Amino acid sequence: MTAQAPNPIWIYDTTLRDGSQREGLSLSIEDKLRIARQLDQLGIPFIEGGWPGANPKDVQFFWRLKEEPLTQAEIVAFCSTRRPHKTAAEDPMLQAILAAGTHWVTIFGKSWDLHVTEGLGTTLDENLAMIRDTIEYLRSQGRRVIYDAEHWFDGYKNNPDYAIKTLKAAMDAGAEWLVFCDTNGGTLPHEIGQIVRDVIESLELNPENQAGFEQTLSSTTETECLNPPLETEHGRSLHSPRLGIHTHNDSDTAVANALMSVVEGVSMVQGTMNGYGERCGNANLCSLIPNLQLKLGYHCMQEEQLATLTQVSRSISEVVNLAPDDHAAFVGRSAFAHKGGIHVSAVERNPVTYEHIPPQQVGNQRRIVISDQSGLSNVLAKAKSFGHELHKQDAACRQILGRLKELENEGYQFEAAEASFDLLMRDALGQKQQHFELKGFQVHSDMLQGIGTPYSNAMATIKVTVNGEDILEVAEGNGPVSALDAALRKALVRFYPEIGTFYLTDYKVRILDGAAGTSAKTRVLVESSNGKQRWTTVGVSANILEASYQAVVEGIEYGLLLQSAVKTAVEQNV
Repeated sequence: MTAQAPNPIWIYDTTLRDGSQREGLSLSIEDKLRIARQLDQLGIPFIEGGWPGANPKDVQFFWRLKEEPLTQAEIVAFCSTRRPHKTAAEDPMLQAILAAGTHWVTIFGKSWDLHVTEGLGTTLDENLAMIRDTIEYLRSQGRRVIYDAEHWFDGYKNNPDYAIKTLKAAMDAGAEWLVFCDTNGGTLPHEIGQIVRDVIESLELNPENQAGFEQTLSSTTETECLNPPLETEHGRSLHSPRLGIHTHNDSDTAVANALMSVVEGVSMVQGTMNGYGERCGNANLCSLIPNLQLKLGYHCMQEEQLATLTQVSRSISEVVNLAPDDHAAFVGRSAFAHKGGIHVSAVERNPVTYEHIPPQQVGNQRRIVISDQSGLSNVLAKAKSFGHELHKQDAACRQILGRLKELENEGYQFEAAEASFDLLMRDALGQKQQHFELKGFQVHSDMLQGIGTPYSNAMATIKVTVNGEDILEVAEGNGPVSALDAALRKALVRFYPEIGTFYLTDYKVRILDGAAGTSAKTRVLVESSNGKQRWTTVGVSANILEASYQAVVEGIEYGLLLQSAVKTAVEQNV
């Protein structure tokens, strides 16, 4: 992105550092590189890569990016101010930052006097010297500096005069960006707005001034990287610094706080993909970017890049091994899902009735959810999404709707098991192929006492008929469902080799009537994949093995259906 774009907002992603502080999230070097390249393609101008010198992984990450640079984004090194009572040139921490070879460096310093005296254990004047000395040293080494004012809002509320002094120290030293950080995440939007206005007035800044940013961020040569084309005098920028915002979500207002700051004049927004971060997370860029660009009219990225936001969000979820939030705004699977029959009917006529933006603008899609609240409009819309052309007058429509409500009354749930619903429709339309017939199965499970803790082992025997041939197979597993799944696949793979590429990616069990105790009816959801597509099927029974078998069998049937469709398409194109 260049500054010539109308109303530019500079997006700064900190998923690789702040986001990785989320509990249960850990990134390898390859994970970080994969995410960085996806963010680069998305059009994020600043990507914070980590703290070089803090751990070997981050050092190697920056080395790898020197060998294979990003295409447009600036990779940013992150670090604190120098230690108390040292010079910046003597601090080995800053030498590691310089060795990373980045064009931009983000330095965080203390804004809250409490943190200076209690956390750093130094004086207020020494903290100002630390901020000033660190930034001046980095500027003397040809680096451009973003200053993150840590605990800014808490510091300002407790001692506004001193908090302002820390910003002035950063300004005088040559920082080009001053970023207000709501580090504890406890500030509310009305406070954010007022404080940003107060600071702009106190520092006599003009937030609309774009001077100093009339060039593309990405540098093309090593010389340009170490000697950025910035008009300076004695290492200091001749232009007023720009303002940024960095919010945390402890009060569930991180996105609102960031938007309020932009409205008040801030032009850099820091956040993480999917809102990952310590405690309750950071401001979610997957919500911020479309709100800024589609609702407030600012420019964050190209339209075609914005249209990949959902795909990037879900891909990063896969990389960090966390399930995507189906109900996330803009990018969630349910963000544009419609369940009530009246809603579906209205959306089919005019999507604006129940959609705040066209889902394709962020790369998402409309979904019609099937449940016991569904009417014929839901069934027709859902059938159309699966390629079945039905009309209200068709007897199959009433049959599908009646069967749907009957099954959901028994405990089935098709909202999260669309593959099972497609099979239900095909059965009503006479299009469901029976690949095999179950003759019966037995499952034997042992609890074995080993050295230390007990362990279990299961064996399943299954008999099926395929093309008139009876097949009897047996398989073991670490549990009864695992053994049953293995035995079924073993029996079928000779007839349907593509089953060898299918595997289970998720298995969920829900007790439907807990008051019945161990006799309760259970609902099993099984998510399957062939490496390219995923689909979910459902089974319900008072016997958990039977419910699991239903879901597993439909998963295999639907996988075969998908493979058959691919094969047919290929043959038609030959």
